[in-house]
Amino acid sequence: MSKEAGIQQVFGGGGHVVILGAGASIASTMRNGERSGKRLPSMDNFIDVVGLHDIVEGLPDDLRATNFETLYSKIHNDNPDSEILQAIQSRVQLYFGDMHLPDEPTIYDYLVLSLRSKDLIATFNWDPFLYQAWVRNREFTKDMPHLSFLHGNVAIGYSPEDKRCGPAGYSCRRDGGVLKPTQLLYPIEKKNYTDDEFINGEWERVKYWMGKDGSTKRVTVFGYGAPTSDVEAVSLLNTAWGTPEDRVMEQFEVIDLVDEETLKERWSGFIHTHHYDISDSYFKSSLASNPRRTSESYFSHIQALTIEEAFRVNNPVPNDFTSLEQLWDWHRPLIEAEAAKDQE
Repeated sequence: MSKEAGIQQVFGGGGHVVILGAGASIASTMRNGERSGKRLPSMDNFIDVVGLHDIVEGLPDDLRATNFETLYSKIHNDNPDSEILQAIQSRVQLYFGDMHLPDEPTIYDYLVLSLRSKDLIATFNWDPFLYQAWVRNREFTKDMPHLSFLHGNVAIGYSPEDKRCGPAGYSCRRDGGVLKPTQLLYPIEKKNYTDDEFINGEWERVKYWMGKDGSTKRVTVFGYGAPTSDVEAVSLLNTAWGTPEDRVMEQFEVIDLVDEETLKERWSGFIHTHHYDISDSYFKSSLASNPRRTSESYFSHIQALTIEEAFRVNNPVPNDFTSLEQLWDWHRPLIEAEAAKDQE
């Protein structure tokens, strides 16, 4: 199947779930940095980068730690209602909330345009980059993937009264219903996502999308290392996905700099035999090889109806665009083919 024929082939089913960890945001900022030069911290340099030294210095020695997750857990275990925890949450919200994408296309812009409304992006990241990319690319197309914020997000607020989420600080109605900032921080030993109404809803969405009742045929994990501190998160994902024997046809993909054998072992509970792909760059992934046609590409290789379809030619997106307009122009034939299909 030629590249041009692949662009015109539009299916309605076969969802794609993308799970993002810190590595995805780091990859995005390495390509195009945050507008004002702000850095994304790791858990080990978090205190320095975010500026928490004045808070840490006021703590007794037994509550101090250089790793942020360990520090937060110690304070939480000592007093879960501590005003110090609220101060840390406010400082984190302020630091990440003031981050902005550069004007140039980032990996997140490529990502949100690579999927459609039948797909889902679930992120563990607090930074606002994914949401900002989603908002600005809706100027080009409304057929965008759904989003889930599994650890909360500085850009997203929630109104318990209205059961609605959206941009933090916005009002749902004239008489109130303010979208309050979502919870960001959890102790290592007890990341009980069901305790928070908003977070629980975000997890229910991704569990449905990855479960047997959903139509997902591809899962891509981008920059998420399944750390030991996220045992509960990995367990929830694994329960939703099922065993490898439950997923004998679906394709599991990992984008990470770690070596293949380590990644195969790390994600062994999700992979059935040879049904996996591993790449060290977003632009080598299924998302960049066949944007907006990742499911069509899957069916061409797994359940091809013709010999020509089995030898489908990829439609890789160029990685050197310098403006959103260039990125949009490249995607335009794909969008037009989708619109034509909807009118049939």
